[in-house]
Amino acid sequence: MSDWIDFTGKIVLVTGSSRGIGAGLVEAFNRFGARCVVNYVADPQGRNEAEARQVAAGLKNVLVIEADVSNPAAVAAMFDRVQRELGGLDILINNAGIIRDRSIKKISADDWNAVLNINLNGTFHCIQHASPMLRPGGRVLNLASVAGSLGLFGQASYASSKAAIMALTRVAARELARQQVTVNAIAPGFIDTDMTRAMPEEVAKKFLEQLPAGRIGKVGDIVDAALFLCSPHADYITGQVLHVNGGFHMAG
Repeated sequence: MSDWIDFTGKIVLVTGSSRGIGAGLVEAFNRFGARCVVNYVADPQGRNEAEARQVAAGLKNVLVIEADVSNPAAVAAMFDRVQRELGGLDILINNAGIIRDRSIKKISADDWNAVLNINLNGTFHCIQHASPMLRPGGRVLNLASVAGSLGLFGQASYASSKAAIMALTRVAARELARQQVTVNAIAPGFIDTDMTRAMPEEVAKKFLEQLPAGRIGKVGDIVDAALFLCSPHADYITGQVLHVNGGFHMAG
């Protein structure tokens, strides 16, 4: 992005930002002047914390906070700390999410609930706790997915969670408009991240064949869209889902 993007003085919290798209978002907003909060969830191996601190190590004035977004108490504690230490919030990006693909016949109740609790409930908890502290001119940006529109085979839990996030985005846009905060979503498609690299080669090949753009998306493709939607240049855009997926949504 060119130098007309400036987030100097802004406080940005990106959930699930220890790697992938989340890390890319933190790095970009920090590069354009924002003070960022890197969020991760603890795991037994400690990988998430290590990667979150690695992301933060290369940036300026970054706060690292552990919180499981599916846990309302943990989310409340995270936002209390942001308020206490940073004085408020300008931009919330709900990026944390998981995927556990199984057909409707085979998916377990535990897997279904895990995906909905993190992807959808986590987004809701963060919007709910951020709302009172978002300053006028603030932004909420939710990470949806092309799967939420297309309902891809084997993605009952993931697609349902992302479709619900699109609906939640529109509701939140109406409710937060009174405090001059916009709420939008980005719907990525096949992006080069750990999640897509874990797909079987034949599945990845089929996805690529369906992409009108002829290439897999890059983290930077999502980051650039996010920078625009969170900038003053998008003041009159709210309640929208921006598809950034190389035309995959159209191809479907």
